Amino acid sequence: MRHRCDHRKLGRTMEHRQALMRALVCSLFEHGRIVTTVPKAKEARRFAEQCITYGKKALLATDPAQALHYRRLALSALHSPVAVKTLVEDVAPKYKERLGGYTRIMRAGFRLGDNGAKAVFELV
Repeated sequence: MRHRCDHRKLGRTMEHRQALMRALVCSLFEHGRIVTTVPKAKEARRFAEQCITYGKKALLATDPAQALHYRRLALSALHSPVAVKTLVEDVAPKYKERLGGYTRIMRAGFRLGDNGAKAVFELV
């Protein structure tokens, strides 16, 4: 039975998978759009939307200590001060009124080498 099995392992160890997700999401915030495989994009979507929510909360917080708290939560998730700065200053203001669904996954054919399904993963 698959009780409480709520993520894709992607054939990697936990540490490798976390590093992969951080790298994908940092690249997404930096470029706005990346091309990856469909399973990686679907898994990175969960991580990216959580980080965007941290950025929104940091942006909308009235108390400076609360804003700093959410920035630090985003930093602990992404491990990149540059990505957190981009997240809070550029990405989060675009989604201030939106209640979720910040990313889009569009299928983009198949890779030539191994016929893996490619996807374009982008910010809405």
